[in-house]
Amino acid sequence: MRHMPASTAARRAIPALLLAVSLTACGLGPSGGAMPEHAIPLPPQFSEPGSGEAGYDLRTYWQALDDPVLTELVGEALANNLDLAQSASRLAQARENIIQARSSLFPQLSASGNVTRDVGDGATSHLGVSLGLDASWEADLFGRIGNSVSAARFDYRSAGYSLADLQRAIVGQVAEQVINARSTQQQLQIARDTLKIQDDNLQIAQWRLQAGLVSSLDVEQARTQRASTAASIPLLESSLAATSNAISTLIGEPPGRVLTLLSQPAAIPQPPALGTLEAPAELLRRRPDIRAAENTLRADLARIGAARAEQFPLLQLTGNIGTNNLGPANLFDIIAGSVIGSITQLIFDGGRTPSRIRQAQDVANGALAAWRESILGALEDVETAIAARRSAEARLVELQEAADAANNAAILARSQYQAGLTDFQTLLTSENSLLAARDAVVAAEADRASAFVQLTQALGGGWSMQDFDDGKTP
Repeated sequence: MRHMPASTAARRAIPALLLAVSLTACGLGPSGGAMPEHAIPLPPQFSEPGSGEAGYDLRTYWQALDDPVLTELVGEALANNLDLAQSASRLAQARENIIQARSSLFPQLSASGNVTRDVGDGATSHLGVSLGLDASWEADLFGRIGNSVSAARFDYRSAGYSLADLQRAIVGQVAEQVINARSTQQQLQIARDTLKIQDDNLQIAQWRLQAGLVSSLDVEQARTQRASTAASIPLLESSLAATSNAISTLIGEPPGRVLTLLSQPAAIPQPPALGTLEAPAELLRRRPDIRAAENTLRADLARIGAARAEQFPLLQLTGNIGTNNLGPANLFDIIAGSVIGSITQLIFDGGRTPSRIRQAQDVANGALAAWRESILGALEDVETAIAARRSAEARLVELQEAADAANNAAILARSQYQAGLTDFQTLLTSENSLLAARDAVVAAEADRASAFVQLTQALGGGWSMQDFDDGKTP
């Protein structure tokens, strides 16, 4: 075979390269279709817009609860949670997918070399050496590669916002679990205090029985009441342990230390006043789950463009250059190479390509529905949390008054029973009402704090406002 000199091959390759560049400049380029509207009418404001300035940063709202243990545990969860570690790994994988997709825009080069030596009768000591370089490049005339790169970039952004949304969820879970633990610890303290009082009531009933002032019915009722309260304590202790163990898993450590932290008496966190809420349209920017769904849709739209490009001609340039096989001393005496331009057009594939296009469109339709659903879900979350906080605050006011009245009634009933002015049933009823009222106040305080957490989460709080749509995307 006759080898053409490298300089001749290069001169003949220039027109082909110019043609490819010209065709690329006139090509369609990356185009996966315009981003559709979400078509969801957003209200101008929420049902309770709030008033005044919020006295806390929405991104670190848990610090406004003024609970050092809660702040410590949230920090540990953000640093050590294993679900976050898995999500961060998926983000890193998505970043590498961009690099891999973008590599198709550049020429692909590969080198080869071989050494030969004759063996057998008549063999010489001649050592044959040759080197070669092969190159190939696809002109992205109709956006097949460009759309694939765009899809990979949008996937990366979606993975980033998914990581941020998981951060938001993990912070909320830790905060609510700590509030739940504080509530359980308060109820446990109430049960223990009540048990001491009921021990005294039982002692008084026994003294009065010995004095012949009452029947054994009072003693048995006192025993029943005391035993019921005592039985609730192990259940509350078990609940506190389960909550603490759940927090341990969230912060990525074995159970034990968190239970010790949360066993110390502490008040239920009191949330700050509700500040002015931003317009609902701001949710589209602040909620990372909405941003993730939007970028997933953009990626799927780009894949439609990549699928459509399969219907159009494909232009490829391939070339190679190599040395002769005359031995190491004469390795570069003769250099030969070639450049080949080829164009292919799909004619028939049994409907596979049209099916892939329709499939990509169906996937995008599903992503559009998911995006719209995420917006509706965010609006629902905010309004539900607003109603929950309003309800908890209203209930707390009334329950505090009920608890105060129940406490006064219990004091009066106890003193009157000791003086023999009332029966034990009245004392029993008063004590039970006081216990229920105190527990209800604790539950309402916990509900108010939880509603604050839920509302700030629903508004998009609990994650750093990193923008994966900026120029930092690879």
